[in-house]
Amino acid sequence: MDNLTAPGLSNSSGTPVSTPDPGFAVYVHWPFCEAKCPYCDFNSHVRHGGINEARFRSAYLAELDHMRALTGPRDVTSIFFGGGTPSRMMPETCAAILERIAQNWPLVPGAEITLEANPTSVEAERFASYRAAGVNRVSVGLQALNDVVLKALGRTHTVEEGLNALNIAKDHFERVSFDLIYARPRQTLEQWRTELSHALSLAKGHLSLYQLTIEEGTPFAALHAAGKLKMPDEEHARDFFVMTQEMCTVAGLPAYEVSNHAVPGQESRHNLLYWNMGDYAGVGPGAHGRLTLDGARHALSILSNPEDWAEQVLEAGHATETSEQLLAGEVSEEYLLMGMRLSEGISLSHYAALGGEVDYITIATLETDGLVRVSGDRLMATADGLLVLNSVIASLAG
Repeated sequence: MDNLTAPGLSNSSGTPVSTPDPGFAVYVHWPFCEAKCPYCDFNSHVRHGGINEARFRSAYLAELDHMRALTGPRDVTSIFFGGGTPSRMMPETCAAILERIAQNWPLVPGAEITLEANPTSVEAERFASYRAAGVNRVSVGLQALNDVVLKALGRTHTVEEGLNALNIAKDHFERVSFDLIYARPRQTLEQWRTELSHALSLAKGHLSLYQLTIEEGTPFAALHAAGKLKMPDEEHARDFFVMTQEMCTVAGLPAYEVSNHAVPGQESRHNLLYWNMGDYAGVGPGAHGRLTLDGARHALSILSNPEDWAEQVLEAGHATETSEQLLAGEVSEEYLLMGMRLSEGISLSHYAALGGEVDYITIATLETDGLVRVSGDRLMATADGLLVLNSVIASLAG
C-alpha cells in the first residue's frame, strides 16, 4: 500500500500535488434492519413484508460495474459492509458482491473485509457462511451490556445473545470488534466503569465506544425536546470521555481516533482510509463516496430510498444523485476535520499542499493553552484538546 501514489490533487494555485495514497476502498451499504433504533439517523429501513433480495443483489453488482468504469484500475485495500444491518443480508449476496469486487479491482494481499453484524442468534448463525464468502473482520453492535438499557435503546437482542454472538464471531474471524454506547440517560460514571471493565475483558483487539448523541429527526430527539430524555450535561459528558480514554489506555487499547480504540496494529484500516482522505467507492442506497477523477477529488452520493435505488440502477446502471468536484478549500477543510480526530493528527505540509492556510500564530496559541501539540510536521490534539475538538478545528480553519 505504501508504494502506491494517488492521482495528483491541486492546491490553491493549481499546482499538482503528489501525495502518498492511503489506499482505495469499497463501501457497501445494506439499508435494511429488523427494527429502527430510536437514536439512529442512518439510512436504514424496516421491511416487514420482506424484500426481493435477488433483485437487490443484481442492482449491487450493476452499481459496482458502474463504479469500476468511473475509477479505472485500482487496488482494493479494504471493503466494508455497513448499514443498516448487513448481517441480515444472505451470505450468498455477500459472496456475490465480494466476487464482483474482486473481478473489477484486484484485492491487495491481506485486504481487510469487514461486515457489521447485529448480535441476534439468527444472524450469528450466518457467521461461518460470511467467513466462507471472504469476510475476515466483523464489527458486532452490542451497544450495551445491560438488558434494561438494550430495551431502552430499541435493540432486539439480549446481553446473553450478544455475548454468545461475540463468542461465535471470535471462533470464525481473525479480527473482531464491537460497539458500545455510553453517556446514556441516567447512566452514572460508576455504572459505566463497571460496564467498560467488562467490555475490556471481552475485547479482541478493537473497541468502538460512542457517546450517545441526539440526532435531529429521531424519536430520541423528540423525547429530548419534550424534556423526557435527560442527557448528561457538558461536565459529566467530559468525565465519561476522560474515564473512557484512561481505562482503555491502561488496558492496552489506546484511542487511535476519538471513538475508536485498538491494540496497536489492530486499528480498522478501512476507517483509517476515510480519516486519511483515501478514495472509496460507495454502493448501495444512501452510500457516499470520495473518488479522484481526472485529477480532482469528487464527493458522490447515492439515491437513498432502497426500492427507488434498485429500480434506477437496474434501468440506468447506477443511482448517483450527486457527483461534485471539491474545491481546494473544501479538500483541505475535509482533511482538517477528519485528520484531527486521529491521535496522530495531520501533516501540516500536506494540509498546506491541499490549499489549507497554516496559521502558526493560532497554532502557537492553542499549544500554549494545552489544546494541541506539534511534533515535527504533525499537528495533533492533546487529551484536553479532544474534549473541545470542534472549537479547536474551528480555530485552525479560521
